[in-house]
Amino acid sequence: QVHLVESGGGSVQAGGSLRLSCQASGFRARLYCVAWFRQAAGKEREGVAAVDNYGFPRYEDSIRGQFTISRDNAKNTLYLQMNSLKPLDSAMYYCAARQSCEHWTLPQLLNPASYSYWGQGTQVTVSS
Repeated sequence: QVHLVESGGGSVQAGGSLRLSCQASGFRARLYCVAWFRQAAGKEREGVAAVDNYGFPRYEDSIRGQFTISRDNAKNTLYLQMNSLKPLDSAMYYCAARQSCEHWTLPQLLNPASYSYWGQGTQVTVSS
C-alpha cells in the first residue's frame, strides 16, 4: 500500500529556510514520478516541483532558483529545500506520487489531478 508522510514544516521569518521531507513506503520512489504541491488558505492547490521518470527535477517558474527538489533513493524519501522564504510561500505543502509520467510536459507534472497518491501535508508559515 502506497503511503506518503510529509514532515519538516514550521514557522519561519521571511528570508529563512526550511527543508521538507516526504517519506514514501509501499513503493520505490525512484520508479515513480513524485512532486510537491502547496495550497494556501482559500486558494487552489498548485504544483511547485516534480521529479520526472528520468530523475530530472522540474520547477514551477515562480520558485525556480528558490526551491530545490531532490530524492534519496536509498531512503525512499523526497525533499524540498526552500530558501529565501516569503510570506507568500505560506501554505500547506503536500507530496504526491504516480507510477508513470514518461514524456510529460511541465504543466502535466504540476497538475494535482495527475497524481494518485498523496500525503497528509505539512504546514509552512512565513512571517514578515
